[in-house]
Amino acid sequence: MSKVRHVLGISGGKDSAALALYMQQYFPSIELDLYSCDTGRELDETYELIDKLEAHLGLNVTKLHAVETAGMTIPNFEESEEISPFDYFLKEYGGFLPSTYSRWCTKDLKLKPFEEYIGDDPTVSYVAIRGDENREAYVSRNENVQTIFPFKKNIWSFDVLDVVMDYHNTGQLKDIYENIVKPDNLNRILEEVERPISMDHNFNKKVRTLLDLDVTAFNKAVFHFLKKTEFPLSRLSEEEFPLLDKSHVPQGDRIFVREQVFDLLEETVGVPEYYKKLEYEVDGEVGTYSRTRSGCFFCFYQQKIEWIWLYENNPEKFEAAKKYEKDGFTWIENESLDELTQPDRIAEIKRQHLEKKKNNNGTTSKTLLNNLLGEDEKGDYFDKEDEDYAGCTVCFI
Repeated sequence: MSKVRHVLGISGGKDSAALALYMQQYFPSIELDLYSCDTGRELDETYELIDKLEAHLGLNVTKLHAVETAGMTIPNFEESEEISPFDYFLKEYGGFLPSTYSRWCTKDLKLKPFEEYIGDDPTVSYVAIRGDENREAYVSRNENVQTIFPFKKNIWSFDVLDVVMDYHNTGQLKDIYENIVKPDNLNRILEEVERPISMDHNFNKKVRTLLDLDVTAFNKAVFHFLKKTEFPLSRLSEEEFPLLDKSHVPQGDRIFVREQVFDLLEETVGVPEYYKKLEYEVDGEVGTYSRTRSGCFFCFYQQKIEWIWLYENNPEKFEAAKKYEKDGFTWIENESLDELTQPDRIAEIKRQHLEKKKNNNGTTSKTLLNNLLGEDEKGDYFDKEDEDYAGCTVCFI
């Protein structure tokens, strides 16, 4: 029987770095295998954060490359430019840039290296989706990989809960609660276990109720249910998976949210400079912009204001991104980077960005803190615009 591996992908961004720190602080008995899928086209601050994280944790982050390009160059008769894994696959795809419609960068530069790295080993993958995010992120389809979300109250992925909460398994779940878990409020929990899912009491509400009744009991019930499945956690004992019980974790840290991520980074390895809000001015009004996520500096998921941020604050990387555009292939649909950075267009994008932020200052936020905090309390990194920013979830695990 293969040993269960515990892996955590380090994207170079805030959340995955904070999760590595969180796990070492509160669950040091879990031997984490840290890895990073390197496209060769990340921002410099991304590599700097990984270096600092390695030094702070005393652990090595294994760099995965979809293809080893060391020594490969692009002959251009003027100078030989070294190519990255991204460049290699771009040539393979005939110069066709990745887009929301064809995310070959995700498939070839992220998923394949990860899946080759873990092979057939039973693997628990820890993913840094925060407690204030309403999304699940990438969950591997490989049967030997199980995804866990330590920052959330509900650490389980949907594929696990879909099996556990199936009405055909109600009897088995009841038996586990009664004979193994034995929580103090057993009768109330059994009442909820037996309650059928309906329009008024849907799947998500049922899960939330069981978590609210006793989150540790729920985790242990799910864990023991998995013993009769092929999920990787079926091979571990409770002692080998301490995330079932967060009672030793301070109450405020059991669910980890955005501002806590920044606080933890500031106390340890520092926050990458690209997250800090910088001021810009348009029509006499002042706004702020920054990069919202890690990832390739030319990521097609970034907002137009982020492209302007790159153009004005990292012109070298912007020019490198612009070089990839040719023969009708552009990073932004129907607009080249050259068109995007015409003075009138920059002013228009900044106006739109300012207007969007004004419109978002109401109380429609999904994140409670956005509704409660005053603007002077939100700090250098807080921005409602960043909420639930989807992007490519694989790049940020």
